[in-house]
Amino acid sequence: MASAKRRFSKEEFARRGDAICDKQIRRHLKAAEKGKFVAIEIETGAYAIGLDGMEACDQLRARIPDAQIWLKQIGSPYLHRFGGRESWGKP
Repeated sequence: MASAKRRFSKEEFARRGDAICDKQIRRHLKAAEKGKFVAIEIETGAYAIGLDGMEACDQLRARIPDAQIWLKQIGSPYLHRFGGRESWGKP
């Protein structure tokens, strides 16, 4: 499947995605969805929730083939975390 051509700068993409999530989607999310992923179409505000990022994106693209998708993990400020966790105060 070919990816959609980006129509916005990275900064505008992030701004739109975060704004839609904060203003429109967050209030509809349930505690049981923590850890799942939400794919957000940044032009329309449409979204889909999946167990992983691919599932959420596939569901959204089934409805909007040329979607401009911003992906977030529910309950986390990060999409993915790289590296191990450090133990403070332990060698």
